[in-house]
Amino acid sequence: MATPPAADPADKGPGDLAALARGGRINFFGFVLRLIARIPFLLIAGQFYGPEALGRFAYALIVVEFASQLGTFGLKRGLAKQLSQSGERSHTHVCYDALIVAAVGSGIMMAILIAFPQAMFPNSEVRGLERLLPFTVLALAWTEIMLAALAYRHNIGAAVRARAIVEPWVISLVAAAWIFVSLDDGLIVAYVASMMAAVIAAAIPFLREYGLPHGWSPHPVKLWEMARANYPLAVADTVEWGTRRVDIAVLGLFFAPTVVGIYYVAQQVASLVSKLKTSFDPILGPVISKNVAEGNYEAVASQVRQVGFWIIAAQAAVALALGIPAMAVMNLMGPEFGVGYLILGILLGAEVIAATAAVSEAALIYLARHRNMLLSLTLIGVEAALGAAAILVLRSFELPTMVQAMGPAIGLALALAFGATAKAMLLSRIVGEPVSGWRWSLLWAAGAALVVGFFAVMLPDWGQLVIGGPLIMVAFGIVIWKRGFGPEDRELFKMRKRKVVADPPA
Repeated sequence: MATPPAADPADKGPGDLAALARGGRINFFGFVLRLIARIPFLLIAGQFYGPEALGRFAYALIVVEFASQLGTFGLKRGLAKQLSQSGERSHTHVCYDALIVAAVGSGIMMAILIAFPQAMFPNSEVRGLERLLPFTVLALAWTEIMLAALAYRHNIGAAVRARAIVEPWVISLVAAAWIFVSLDDGLIVAYVASMMAAVIAAAIPFLREYGLPHGWSPHPVKLWEMARANYPLAVADTVEWGTRRVDIAVLGLFFAPTVVGIYYVAQQVASLVSKLKTSFDPILGPVISKNVAEGNYEAVASQVRQVGFWIIAAQAAVALALGIPAMAVMNLMGPEFGVGYLILGILLGAEVIAATAAVSEAALIYLARHRNMLLSLTLIGVEAALGAAAILVLRSFELPTMVQAMGPAIGLALALAFGATAKAMLLSRIVGEPVSGWRWSLLWAAGAALVVGFFAVMLPDWGQLVIGGPLIMVAFGIVIWKRGFGPEDRELFKMRKRKVVADPPA
């Protein structure tokens, strides 16, 4: 039996653990909301627009979101460091500097996409209102930066409202309404509307927290220094984003849009699990950056281990609940999507594997940003190569098309395993402490979930989803609570008020 670890003496500040736990609770609630809200969009897109339109939509989003990643200059996560090192300078002024940097970067990317829209739609003409798509680059960048600024003050609720309520419900409602207007550009129009709504939802609490920048004026030299200092993080962020998109890019080179559309639906379901991981970034960044500034590497290792375990446990529970009845989940989007159930299973496993790398990177971006950047670049190259190689190997056996389409998912899982191992080892060497959140109790919990799942898949599709999925999560949760959770882990379930971080005096 695995014994839960005792309280770590490295965690000098109980306030840090409380902040991490509070952020975890709020973001898990946000994950549930996002899951509930994302399902209608996938249902509408699958049932009315079809896999071919989804494949076209998926490729366009790859291009736009890539442009947005470049446009933020790494400030999505780098802003916490800028604020923690601001000294006597007003946090409000630092935030508006970041928004200007993102506006310049996004403006350049928007201009390129407006001038060359075929970059978004290489295999078809631009239709209807699809030319509006580049304007989401700035909306995406500003939303991320404003939410990062709010997270620095431990306001995670704003991210939940913007990302888990406003954005998914707007895209679902607009996609449903546009069915009666045009099936050609409905998905793109819905996406544009959701991004515009999200930036407004982020701007309202941002203005409440930080206000207007009185006495501020842009300083080109300072802005350039900010952008230059964050470029390694920008590359790492772009590569991290790219690891969840390059598989579709590789797939598009070998298969028709219909196959890409089925893969995209599986990816979207799996990406819900990844939100459990990435949602910790805004609150983990400020806590780690503070301890890095103080030279408290023992506390950094403790926090990475703690959050890593929380994320792995939560992701594994959800991945099993979605992966065991994978065919029922895919059939929910339409009968033609059910053939992608194996792809969904592999992608869900890949997201659990990625947790260790993601949490380690939250510290590496402050302690070894250049080495982290090189590892990330290596990772995406390995993924692309393995994905293409897997397709060719499966094709050489003349296997069915959807089995061949598993290739990019296999490449992703193997590449993420490499990245998780390499980044955890690098961070462990730097801080002189183990950083892995893995515990053997996770296997006991997974075993219990598999036993329940064995009986759950005997039910019809609706029973697997409504009854089987929740029971799988309950079985996992009971075992992990009994055999894996110690006193610090239970901090995640204690309710505390948010601590307000004050702006430095003027």
